[in-house]
This record gives sequence, C-alpha cells and structure tokens, in this order.
Amino acid sequence: MHHPTEDSAHAAHGRPEHHPIDADTTELELIQHLARHLRRGSAVETAEWGLSPHQARALGVIARNEARRHRRRAGGRARADNTDASSDSAAAGAGSEEVAPGLRLGTLAGWLQITPRSVTEVVDALEGLGLVARTPDPADRRAVLVGLTDQGRQTARSIRSARKAQSETILDELSPEQRAQLRASLLTLIDAAQR
Repeated sequence: MHHPTEDSAHAAHGRPEHHPIDADTTELELIQHLARHLRRGSAVETAEWGLSPHQARALGVIARNEARRHRRRAGGRARADNTDASSDSAAAGAGSEEVAPGLRLGTLAGWLQITPRSVTEVVDALEGLGLVARTPDPADRRAVLVGLTDQGRQTARSIRSARKAQSETILDELSPEQRAQLRASLLTLIDAAQR
C-alpha cells in the first residue's frame, strides 16, 4: 500500500519521491522508467570527473573499442604461434589494421547514436580535458581517429568501476539465473528494436 508519509520522508532526505507503478504499465515503459533512474545516477557519478553523461559515454565507447582491439591482437598472436610461417604473414597483415589508435569520428557517432556535428563537440570537450587525442588514420590520411590518453584510460576505468558498483547494487536483487535471463531478454529486445 502506498503511504504519502513515506514519500515525504524520502523527499526530506533529498531522495526522489517514490511513485507506485501502475498495473497497466507496459514492459517497455518499465524499461524506460529504469533507464531514467539509471541516467540520473549516472549524471551524479560522472560529475565527479567534470563530465556530462554524453562525454562519459563517449569515453566508455572509446575505451571498450581499445579493449576489443587489444583482445583481437592477443588472439591473433596466439593463433600465429600455432600456425606455419606462411600464415604468420597473413595474421600479421590482419593484425596491422587493428593497431590503429582509436575510432573514426563517424564510427563513434554511430555507437553514440548522435550526429557527426554533435560527436565533434563531445570529442572537443574530452580533448580539452586531456582525456582523448586525435591522430591521422594510417589507413586514410583524410580521416581522423580519436583514442584515449593515459589520463583518459584511467578516468574511463574509474567511471566503469563506479557504474559497475551502481549496477551491482541494483542487480543484487536478482538471482544469477534471473540475471542471465534478463541479459538474454534485453539482448533479444535490442536486436528486435534495431531491425
């Protein structure tokens, strides 16, 4: 049962008021409700580093791209160790594409689902804070790549740790089986939404 006095107590302590969920609220509306709550928490977390949520998200995308590139290079080296000399050169050629130090701005805009103009503003701000740097794309000198600086790498790790702690606090309410099912369901919905 909903008690108005409980809402007043939450408001008095500086926390947002809790509003009951209507029985006819759809599942997608529930997801949106949770996403809004998480975004508010995210804005508080990223303020510690002087970043907006958009800037922190861009930093995270660049960091995950860098981590994927390192994993692919490590996997390529492991495969090369188990092949003959003729395939070593092919593996080295494939790996050389992955050494590029960052993402193209257009690719970053796609990941963030924002316009190229907006992504330029986000990258300008991150560059001004010393968190990312632009470099020419070795595959196409007309293109520019954006990659992390050492400071950006450290900041991305700190933000990821803070977000993981927030996620764990919420997800602790679920059993491991429920979490696995939630992940599978969310991935299915994301795939359906992108068709």
